[in-house]
Amino acid sequence: MSLPVHLVPSLDGVAPGVAVRVEGDEAHHAVAVRRMRVGENLVLTDGRGGWVVGAVEATGKRTLDVRVTSYDVAAEPAPSITVIQALAKGDRGERAVEVLTEIGVARIVPWAAARSVAVWKGDRKAKSLAKWRSTAREAAKQSRRAWHPDVADLASTDDVCQLVAAAGLAVVLHEEASASLATLSIPDTAPIAVVVGPEGGLTDDEVAMFVAAGAHAVRLGTEVLRTSTAGVAATAAILARTPRWG
Repeated sequence: MSLPVHLVPSLDGVAPGVAVRVEGDEAHHAVAVRRMRVGENLVLTDGRGGWVVGAVEATGKRTLDVRVTSYDVAAEPAPSITVIQALAKGDRGERAVEVLTEIGVARIVPWAAARSVAVWKGDRKAKSLAKWRSTAREAAKQSRRAWHPDVADLASTDDVCQLVAAAGLAVVLHEEASASLATLSIPDTAPIAVVVGPEGGLTDDEVAMFVAAGAHAVRLGTEVLRTSTAGVAATAAILARTPRWG
């Protein structure tokens, strides 16, 4: 059975034999929800490669002391993949964040596309972004990731153009594209960006802007996928052709 994983802000200076204190919500979840007891083993990660196995030494209402038995630092996976995910109605955006995290994307960028039904403004913007980040955090722990994804601030279309221009390979998923994702050469190490449109699809202007910035407009197949699954399918297809899944 896999050991439970909990997130801590930092593992700097940690070594076998050292005690690490977990505080706040993470400690409460371990003690009150998981019912971790003294002597039981668990995993701590800082989400930036640090990975600790240790035994519970003491518990409190919102504290947990762990004595480290082993410590490792995992290399950051390459190539890194950024998914620019258009805002979606209901909980479809959160579904996308959850599965994108599980399969290993490095960064998720919420994007206010022209045809996005959902609109993030005011309090809703802050709450929705917090929900995406919480979803990514929990999915990263569940999937036992040493490197957790970054969920960026809400991006504009101009912001997305800059992300596309900075990538080693950028693709924009478009059901009317003539090229297939399977025809592209996938880099072994250079960063990759994937642009996913909203339920209403991309506008011609958006596609033209992204292509002008360096993206390849591609289709996945004859089927039209939901915005919550298109990015996942594309990322999986890309990863299958890299050393990460090779």
